[in-house]
Amino acid sequence: MTFHTSTAPHLFQELVDERIRGLQREAAEHRLASRVANANKARKRAARATAALQAALSRL
Repeated sequence: MTFHTSTAPHLFQELVDERIRGLQREAAEHRLASRVANANKARKRAARATAALQAALSRL
């Protein structure tokens, strides 16, 4: 298969653009996963704090 010289730069730019979009999608997925992990950690901390508070109140 041969390419015209005017087509090759266009195809290269398409590949570059697709790679950038892929990296942006990957970064967005990473940010979402990080937010979910942080929310889970916060939920666990809140549960531990609630348990500690209930234990302290039961000793009164």
